[in-house]
Amino acid sequence: MSFVEDFERHGDVLLRLVDSGVPVAAACESLGITRARGYEILRARGRRLGRRTVITDALREHVIAVFGQTASISRAAIASGLSHNAARGIVVAAGLVPAARTVRGKAQARVRFTELIEAGWSNTRAAREVGVNRRTGQDWRAGVRKVGNTRIHPDGRVVDSGTATRYLTSMTGPADGVISDRYLSLDERLAIADGVINKLTFTQIAAGLGKNKSTVSREVRAHSIEGIYLPHQARRDAATARARPKACKLVTDPVLREQVERGLERKLSPEQICHRLVKEFPDDESMRVSHETIYQALYFQARGGLKREVQTALRTGRTRRKPQRRLDQRQHRFVDDMIMLSERPAEVDDRAVPGHWEGDLIMGEGNRSAIATLVERTTRYTLLVHLPGGHDAEQVRDGLIATMQTLPDHLRGSLTWDQGCEMARHQQFTIATDIAVYFCDPHSPWQRGTNETPTDCCASTSPKAPTCPSTDPKTSNTSPKNSTPDHAKRSTGTPQPSVCVIYSPPRNQGGVATTP
Repeated sequence: MSFVEDFERHGDVLLRLVDSGVPVAAACESLGITRARGYEILRARGRRLGRRTVITDALREHVIAVFGQTASISRAAIASGLSHNAARGIVVAAGLVPAARTVRGKAQARVRFTELIEAGWSNTRAAREVGVNRRTGQDWRAGVRKVGNTRIHPDGRVVDSGTATRYLTSMTGPADGVISDRYLSLDERLAIADGVINKLTFTQIAAGLGKNKSTVSREVRAHSIEGIYLPHQARRDAATARARPKACKLVTDPVLREQVERGLERKLSPEQICHRLVKEFPDDESMRVSHETIYQALYFQARGGLKREVQTALRTGRTRRKPQRRLDQRQHRFVDDMIMLSERPAEVDDRAVPGHWEGDLIMGEGNRSAIATLVERTTRYTLLVHLPGGHDAEQVRDGLIATMQTLPDHLRGSLTWDQGCEMARHQQFTIATDIAVYFCDPHSPWQRGTNETPTDCCASTSPKAPTCPSTDPKTSNTSPKNSTPDHAKRSTGTPQPSVCVIYSPPRNQGGVATTP
């Protein structure tokens, strides 16, 4: 039930039970309402919980008198020394305001205010009913817009209460004003009209304006009547189309909305729906909608237009958009600062000097185990690092440190990795081995492509062990059956030799198996 129904049905009974000494929780349980709803009803009836204030008849009369003068519950509460809820309960009991709170939002309040004024209500009474100040109601009736501390009147007068100044402003823009380079100005539309009259091609007209020819073509096609382009009508139409806010197309067109809902029920994506509408209604231009309009109707309640129950029809199951950030706004992946791939020295890219490595993880069954792969960029020499204790950042750090310390100094140049969480301790790895770690851009593992082919080969031939400890680092002493030199990436035009070394951390220092 709604609050109003519970208030009218249980308000008196709940109040008597509480006054007789029954705890609020027990009284609410006997009435079949929640304890939170019971507290709401008691507050609306003026009953203070905790430190109780005795509300006398004189106090009630004082609250009602102040409210009658100011039409403000807050001012009546302050003047009487009561809380806002207690004062509101008195006003509600006196029948001066309804028990249900008014819907928040100036747009709905203004519509309701206009209806009351048209019904013959006074300004003060209508403002009190919708829960706004009397001055706000006067501004609405006079067509005054309030922006910050300024009031803008219909005749152009601007009253700035912050600086105590008044001035005049133009309420219409200049006839030939340029809003943005994205939009055609009146002068450009007149130039298009002259070009059409002089039989110039759209390409010639666009070249003279510095615009794309498709812009000119769409403009002429959309604003021509019987083959005559009308520049002034085109400008007025553009100004009308730019006006905001605009009603969503799915709100104003029930037939189109029904077709979209049917598509969502069939688990079609919004993009599939907009393309199918073109095929199913080729001659009906009203049956056109962009996929972005459908997404906005699903994700934003303010634009609405689609039934709430079909919001679960998206195959992704999302009820809101995924947050998107530009590259310069992305949060750092790790606590320690990363060195990005763009800062890697040029000598690493040309593969002339060996000693620069690319790394990745091969995940086991259920992601419960992993093997780290290290591939040298020049020779394709491959190391498989055994991770028996897991594949978190600490285990990967220790395994990589132990592996790299077995190499001579001239083969310890750099390491390139994607932004996986297993490299969260990359700075500690750099300190221990003096090897710089470079990271790929977000969602761009292909930037360390040398590692991809050997990793795929090892992943396709290695057994999927349930856990790492059960995999013996010495089990593979021969080249995998499906592994051939052709699997190596061809950066120089000839296949490179494939060498695979499985390395186990310090527990088995001697357990190194080499495969030719």
